[in-house]
Amino acid sequence: MGKTLKTFVIKKQTNPTDMHVGSRVRIRRTTLGKSQTWLADAVGLTFQQIQKYEKGTNRISSSRLQQFANLLDVPVSFFFEEARGVPSRGNTSAPGLSTAYVFEFASSSDGLALIKAFMHIKNAKLRRGITKLVEQIADRHKGKQT
Repeated sequence: MGKTLKTFVIKKQTNPTDMHVGSRVRIRRTTLGKSQTWLADAVGLTFQQIQKYEKGTNRISSSRLQQFANLLDVPVSFFFEEARGVPSRGNTSAPGLSTAYVFEFASSSDGLALIKAFMHIKNAKLRRGITKLVEQIADRHKGKQT
């Protein structure tokens, strides 16, 4: 009668693909300047559920992923780009510039601020001028650490 039953709780490990897909949802949402509440309201969920999706804690179903793709104006394949185990199809926008590098920049506070400000400039000639200016500055500072 002295036996005790031990209960073990097995913590579910987060799947790396779920984490990657969730992070891509977050990156696209923040790039568009949208909140978790906006996305949650658009699909009839709570912002806490969106948080769980974005952390990869909860897996996103295919129908929900299609909803996100439509709302965030990207193809479903966007959420899987640069995922481990997914073969690359030449996802580079310039020699040596991978989409992982671009999204790392876009998810930083400076990168996001720069992208948002740049997107508000409607004059194409001015945007090209700014791009050339930034390229010139970058060329002058190649290899220099500040």
